[in-house]
Amino acid sequence: PQPVGSLATAEHLGLENSSIPVFTGLDLLFDLKPLFIPLYATLVAVACTGNLLLILLIVVTKKLHSTTNFLIGNLAAADLIMCIFCVPLTASYAFEIRGWLFGVFMCYFVTLMQTATVFVSVLSLTAIAVDRYIVVAYPIRKRLSRKSCVYIVAFIWLLSIVVSVPTSMHIHYLDLNKIGHDMFICEEFWKHEEKERLLYSCSMLLLSYMLPLSAVSISYCAISYRLRKRNVPGAAYHNQEKWTNKKRKTFRVLIISVMCFAVCWLPLQVVNLIRDVDEEFTILDKRYVNVIQVSSHLIAMSSACYNPFIYASLHDKFRFHGSIKGV
Repeated sequence: PQPVGSLATAEHLGLENSSIPVFTGLDLLFDLKPLFIPLYATLVAVACTGNLLLILLIVVTKKLHSTTNFLIGNLAAADLIMCIFCVPLTASYAFEIRGWLFGVFMCYFVTLMQTATVFVSVLSLTAIAVDRYIVVAYPIRKRLSRKSCVYIVAFIWLLSIVVSVPTSMHIHYLDLNKIGHDMFICEEFWKHEEKERLLYSCSMLLLSYMLPLSAVSISYCAISYRLRKRNVPGAAYHNQEKWTNKKRKTFRVLIISVMCFAVCWLPLQVVNLIRDVDEEFTILDKRYVNVIQVSSHLIAMSSACYNPFIYASLHDKFRFHGSIKGV
């Protein structure tokens, strides 16, 4: 798989002896820089503000100290780290004619953190969905302790870093000043390991998209089914219509959260898979692949903007349902 923000691949670079590197399709990308840079800047500003406020809200509000909110805070932290350290540097690399300007350490660190935070996000989303199902299906069941939550979060981060290591192991930092060109490359290469690269790519697709999306979808469908079957005693609520409307709003929020995750990440997952299996660029034309890559990356990163608002809304709805244990 390509790094999320990787724009120049081995197929783009002609580094034979001391020849000038040949980049295909970068002119079009640079022409669109006035469009992409403001979009990236807006994304980072909104995502950082939203996720930081969400984290602070969870930390300072004792009523929000629960398993679900602990996981939501972990999701927000991953998105915040990604938007502070990864997205700006990736965007800079995409549109900087001299390539990667942040040194060797940041080349490897950003690549590792970018992949790891994506996994932390999707695994946190999955854990939240499963936790929400347990709360709705078994409302009187004892919740996980704070210590157990710490273990779950630690496991999510550890697993995310472990599955991200193969990408970092195949990252190469190249200083082309040594051959007379003012350019630095930070890229992923799997030379002579095509089978391993394809296997890892398919595994990443399953772990970072297909399996989490399936788990989230199944959990939220089960939640909707449970809530629809739940009968509301007339004595508990004087306004049956009001209760029904609140259930419908909850269903809409659940659907939006699943669809947001699926829609935001689908383009990037498809583009990365195509680039891994189609090395000759017969599907994605070299002239447009960079613009397509950046566009899909921007859409995927935008999920960090929506999550704080979506899950804040989900919390309110589930807190409402969780308070009616007798229903």
